[in-house]
Amino acid sequence: MHDPLQLWSIFVTFLVTIGPVETAAVFAGLTTGIHRQHRIALAFQSVAIGGAMLLVFALAGNLVLLWLHVSLPAFQIAGGILLFLQALSLTFAKSGLSTISEGEQREALKPGSIAVFPLAFPVIASPGSLSAAVLLTGRAGGFTHSVAIVCALIVCLALTLASMLGAERLSRWLGETGTDVVSRISGVFLAGLAVQFVIDGLAGARI
Repeated sequence: MHDPLQLWSIFVTFLVTIGPVETAAVFAGLTTGIHRQHRIALAFQSVAIGGAMLLVFALAGNLVLLWLHVSLPAFQIAGGILLFLQALSLTFAKSGLSTISEGEQREALKPGSIAVFPLAFPVIASPGSLSAAVLLTGRAGGFTHSVAIVCALIVCLALTLASMLGAERLSRWLGETGTDVVSRISGVFLAGLAVQFVIDGLAGARI
């Protein structure tokens, strides 16, 4: 698969569901007052753990579907609905810590590493990005297509890490309004992608 538009669609899907800018905003809010070296370590750890989860879902998610006797069209419809709900959250929710609930925010402030929770999951490896990983690899047309998906995922994770490392400067540059605008625009794009997944699922199910 060498279609530039299809490659771009894969990249945008991961970029929107992972959300480097929104992840950086959450990271900045959770690491206020933490020493810079510790923040850097937390950023690397959370991206590594979240990325590993996404890779596992991308590479083995379809095998799990087979074991559960869930067809790909059924998962496309379910995943599309889930992505659409995330799109609504991005479009209408406030920026910053809106990706995690109040309970999760309180849990994150307790002693212990926040690299696993809530940064790796559910911020980076969110239900939306995990679903996208399974859906994209499920539609892969061969080994080259699968490699392209993994490469797009790695690039998005690298952008996420860069955003987290520069979270303070990014927050100052964008401000709350800029972060909110990026989040809402991302939500609109994700809504379109989610609807397309549902349409593909319905077509595959021949309903």
